[in-house]
Amino acid sequence: MPPPKDVVKIAIQMVGAIPQLIELQQTKPLASVLKDVCDAWSLPNAERYALQYADGRQTYITESNRGEIKNGSILQLTTSPDQEAERLYSGIQSNNLDVKTDSLKKLASLSQDVTFAQEFINRNGLKQIFSIVEEGNDTGEMLVHTLKAFMELMEHDFVSWETLSAAFIKKVVSYINMNAVDASIQQLSLSILENMVPTSRLLFELVKKEVTLDRLLTHLQVTDAQLQLKAMALLIALLLAATDAERRDMMDYLREKNIRQFIHKNIIHSSEPLGDEMAHYLYVLQSVSLNLCERRMRTSMDPYSQEQRELLQSLRQTAFESEGEAPASNFSTERRRSLCAKEFRKLGFMNNSNPAEDLRHAPPGLLALDNMVYFSRHTPNAYSRFVLENSSREDKHECPFARSSIQLTLILCEILHVGEPCSEVAQAFYPMFFGQDHFFEELFCICIQLVNKTWKEMRATQEDFDKVLQVVREQITRTLSLKPTSLELFKTRVNALNYSEILKLRQTERLHQEETLAVPVLELRERLKPELLELIRQQRLLHLCEGTLFRKISSRRRQDKLWYCRLSPNHKVLHYGDVEEGVHSPPIESLPEKIPVADMKMLLVGKECPHTKEKSSGKQNKDVLELAFSIVYDVEEYCLSFVAPTRYEFCLWTDGLNVLLGKEMTSERTQTDLDVLLSMELKLRLLDLENISIPDTPPPIPKPPSNLNFCYDFSHAEHPRGRRGPRGRSRSSRRTGRRCASTSASSWGPPASTSW
Repeated sequence: MPPPKDVVKIAIQMVGAIPQLIELQQTKPLASVLKDVCDAWSLPNAERYALQYADGRQTYITESNRGEIKNGSILQLTTSPDQEAERLYSGIQSNNLDVKTDSLKKLASLSQDVTFAQEFINRNGLKQIFSIVEEGNDTGEMLVHTLKAFMELMEHDFVSWETLSAAFIKKVVSYINMNAVDASIQQLSLSILENMVPTSRLLFELVKKEVTLDRLLTHLQVTDAQLQLKAMALLIALLLAATDAERRDMMDYLREKNIRQFIHKNIIHSSEPLGDEMAHYLYVLQSVSLNLCERRMRTSMDPYSQEQRELLQSLRQTAFESEGEAPASNFSTERRRSLCAKEFRKLGFMNNSNPAEDLRHAPPGLLALDNMVYFSRHTPNAYSRFVLENSSREDKHECPFARSSIQLTLILCEILHVGEPCSEVAQAFYPMFFGQDHFFEELFCICIQLVNKTWKEMRATQEDFDKVLQVVREQITRTLSLKPTSLELFKTRVNALNYSEILKLRQTERLHQEETLAVPVLELRERLKPELLELIRQQRLLHLCEGTLFRKISSRRRQDKLWYCRLSPNHKVLHYGDVEEGVHSPPIESLPEKIPVADMKMLLVGKECPHTKEKSSGKQNKDVLELAFSIVYDVEEYCLSFVAPTRYEFCLWTDGLNVLLGKEMTSERTQTDLDVLLSMELKLRLLDLENISIPDTPPPIPKPPSNLNFCYDFSHAEHPRGRRGPRGRSRSSRRTGRRCASTSASSWGPPASTSW
């Protein structure tokens, strides 16, 4: 019989003693269990001891987490958290530097455990750490352990960051501003400030004042990848916590310092691979920069604003200043108004008598006007060619510059997600964004010329305006999906993707869709589905066997702690455990925690997950909710919670876990993979039928013949000397006759070999 659920078989070890193998009753109080263990080793004062995991993070066993103990777990008997906290609290106050350093080192390790951290903080241990930092001048190993212990203790959210003293903060800032200081100290100091910035406006202003952007840029230019990453993390935290005006000033200053070019050359195109964390920070930096356009995008044009009216008039003057026999100022008011209206009509404004009305819609608002002015001033030849070329066409074939610019600006805002909040986990950025300043405007200059080019290729009229812009949107999105590394490469590729290429792509997709709608093809698809679904299941399980690196994400900040999970090759056990930065595929033996697949009960996703319902997690980001999933095992209160690094990993893991649970794969990736595999398999199967139309219904079966007597008598053709059987026919002819009769009787048509 299997053991009851409330009993687990474990091993308990202690230095210098023979390990004990016991059956731990989960219903028995932990104090009684400790008493029995201590009695077996003849140890007095059982209340001074505690159980702790022997592997991994060595977490203390408490009444609240004892349910996580599994069969086969190895525990160790150690000093209780309160006794250890008291000992280390005394040790960090010692005058002996060796004792003090060893105590701080042990403190940094044990502070990861929430039980110990609470005991240490309750003894006012943080005050001692503050005094070590504020009063000490050491910048060596002892300071590294002190700052690390402080970070781990603050991680549990028992103490607010706002309680930190100004002296402590300035001391931490001084380590960042020093030149000759250990890189580990600067990394920890940057992490401390990064956590501090989002908590309050006062701390943000203090950090922003003490740590200059120049200093952060200096740290970004070092060769130490971790120090570079921490500097970028603090920069992003400052940008996200700033007001719109402060963020604009900071981005302007960074633009003056050519930070984009530096990132493009030394980070994106570095010889070292770009990590997930840095990719996320580059995405946020791109998003923050593009969102600076939001204010202009949501502002309608004010017809009474002199500045805006001058910008509008500059478009007309740049395009038509060489036209006309005399300056417009020499004409009468009526004549001048009529001439201006005519020129605004040539520019493509729908309301040529009052073009400001075209810019009243927000979005794109004034951003469209900014783009048109930028195009006219920075590429005047292209601008004049666009306007004058369309002015010479027939009215219905003119490509309206202003109307196209307004709609194109709106399309670019939608594609680039201008005005949308930053995701906490996204890593998708465009490498070409960091290639130069004024990215949005430069991209507009390329795409507005693409509009004119596509308009001519489509031989469009005014009625085709929406169709042309739809094609342009498709050209832009298809080219951006290729992730071009520069605007020049984007320009080359988007112009190569002309209207005829778009038609070919559409036709291919349409033919593929029509091909899959034929009745025989649909029947073939249904027959192929089970085999291909099994192939997808095997791929999902193989991916789980390879494993994935997950990050621990809280509502307060993006964590840099990692853990790894992978499935055993026999698909019977999930192994997981914490790993260090830089470890990408740890062996199964290094992952101490296990969950038997047989114990898994169900899979939860999104808002159903317990780690998205915790009160301490705060308001969850939408993207985090979409990537969250949990495994319920043993009984329903035990869960292993995940936040996938990408939507792709989320789909593969949820599919794989559903396969292990014997359920259907439900992710959108399953349908995508199935469609791709079905398409490939159908094309291979139908390769011999190319250019042959497949009928919707099978051809009719012909009627059976009036008689089935198709046997040919070979006896007349037999050699007269042949051996005869009964009734004068040779044995060979009788055998042949029977075989022919058998064959003929099974067919529905005339004999195959009529030449006999």
